[in-house]
Amino acid sequence: MQPDLIDQPQPTRAGEELDAPKLEAWLTQQFPTLRGPLEVTQFPKGYSNLTYLIRCGEREMVLRRPPFGAKIKSAHDMGREYRILSHLINVYPKVPRPLGFCEDESVLGAPFYVMERVQGVILRAKVPVGTELPPALMKRISESFIENLVAIHAVDYAAAGLGELGRPEGYVT
Repeated sequence: MQPDLIDQPQPTRAGEELDAPKLEAWLTQQFPTLRGPLEVTQFPKGYSNLTYLIRCGEREMVLRRPPFGAKIKSAHDMGREYRILSHLINVYPKVPRPLGFCEDESVLGAPFYVMERVQGVILRAKVPVGTELPPALMKRISESFIENLVAIHAVDYAAAGLGELGRPEGYVT
């Protein structure tokens, strides 16, 4: 797989730094076997919530939190994201495994959660310069995309424990 097709973490953007000592204390409380120096980098692409790569020795996790200064709590509900992943992992194994949720805002200034890191290609509007996508590969990517859409839409959300999440009645008529 071409490295430029995988989002690479970068140094954390100014103003979006995490309190590393507080994060490390929370992580070691949640994961007592965690060893190694804490390293925090940030995934620069994506939208809405902030996404960081957390490394402790050989262990990698992804941390998600709302943007700094976010005022619309419902738009950045980390508890909801964590709850959805916690239920989906049992019926749709392609989601990252949720590892821990923190609603104590004294740790990082907002609720956040950590999940396993799953590496893979993120489809973007523009293909990276120099990337070759021959017709056979594009066909397979397209088929895989449709197969995964079918699989996720076949999930029985109520049986997965997500029936109370919203108001699905009449959502699509």
